[in-house]
Amino acid sequence: MLTEERHKFILDELRRKSVVYVSELVKMLDTSESTIRRDLTFLNSEGKLKKVHGGATLLEREFNTKDDYVSIRENLNMKDKAIIARYAAALVKKDDFVYIDSGTTTNLMIDYLEEKNAVYVTNGINQAKKLISKGFKTYIIGGELKSSTEAIVGVEAINSLKKYNFTKGFFGTNGIYEYRGYTTPDMREALVKEEAIKRTRNPFILADKTKFNEISCITFAELDEAVIITTKLEDTRYYDETKVVEVLNL
Repeated sequence: MLTEERHKFILDELRRKSVVYVSELVKMLDTSESTIRRDLTFLNSEGKLKKVHGGATLLEREFNTKDDYVSIRENLNMKDKAIIARYAAALVKKDDFVYIDSGTTTNLMIDYLEEKNAVYVTNGINQAKKLISKGFKTYIIGGELKSSTEAIVGVEAINSLKKYNFTKGFFGTNGIYEYRGYTTPDMREALVKEEAIKRTRNPFILADKTKFNEISCITFAELDEAVIITTKLEDTRYYDETKVVEVLNL
């Protein structure tokens, strides 16, 4: 086996299992221990894994520990967000009972909504204002208002959600990572997202390319619990984890 083929095999195993052992790789690749150690040393120097005693572990990124304010995030990656938002809006059909999560892309999605014969529920202050200004039947859940994301969070928000069962839901995320799922920095917001996804028949994650291979502190759902709507996805391994819809133009 060529060196490049061995390296690819090692990295594929690492993505699948999070850790690889020299002894196992020797057997799998039918090569010497010294060759495997050289491979791991090289891949470590390239920043593709972390070499440890007896093997290697996945090289994880630093965790994002806080949210940026909406005023900062809403002007980032606007072209991709608009493409994703418009596609998502077209998924809403007559008689749908829809949850719209707080977030900049979900907020943009409302600009493209046309279905008046659907009911909308949200935990976002901005989302609620836009929905009612367009004449949509709108409910907003109760709870604590978080200043940075302008989302309603906390125990009261979770209890408020428990009366609902949604046909479709559209959610934002701070990070998407193969072994960590969908993540956000705030425990209160994560618990609200988790409850809403559980109560949604067809949940969708709206995510531009900057959200992939990023990790925040709290996981609110596993990858296979929602369909991802994005633009061009370069990291094709996510296709093995869940359904991904790539929207390439408006």
